[in-house]
Amino acid sequence: MMVPLVIGASFSLIPAAHSADNSEVEGAHGVLRVYGALTESACRLAMTSAWQDISLGDTGTGKLRDVGARGTPVAVQLRLEDCLPGPAANRDDRSGNLVWSADQPAVTVSFIAPADVDNPQLVQVQGTSGLALRVTDPLGQDVRLGSRGTPLLLSPGKNELTYTVTPERTKAPLEAGAYWAQLNFGLSYD
Repeated sequence: MMVPLVIGASFSLIPAAHSADNSEVEGAHGVLRVYGALTESACRLAMTSAWQDISLGDTGTGKLRDVGARGTPVAVQLRLEDCLPGPAANRDDRSGNLVWSADQPAVTVSFIAPADVDNPQLVQVQGTSGLALRVTDPLGQDVRLGSRGTPLLLSPGKNELTYTVTPERTKAPLEAGAYWAQLNFGLSYD
């Protein structure tokens, strides 16, 4: 009776002559559960726009003798990608006006930076005195630091927002020297 058991075990160890069936082998099979959501796309900021070093060049103190005098403005582009046609109905926090379109998405941009002590419309700079930065939006309006900007309609295919940064004389004593400032910004789609 012992002999048939040994023979039966040896038959199960002989490899099969046809293709291997691993259906009973532990660790040879698994399951993928795939899920997701198709959502309405908002534009996204191009990586080349996410971190920019902007040079304002040299501005002579003679050009900034009077409070409010300005240096040369420099354009800054924020490029958006994957903007699709879609409706927009955004209220401007500043004017209360409704920006509306049936097929153009809208965006608001918020800038956060320390404001100049003497003029809160301007961005404070580090390294010098008597100078601050004025930032204007694509409509030529002053950017209000810490607040949502005017809603801007985007044209799919042309998704570049141009802001302007201009050095401006403040009432603090004018002191020549290298300066810098950092502005953080965020995009909002409603």
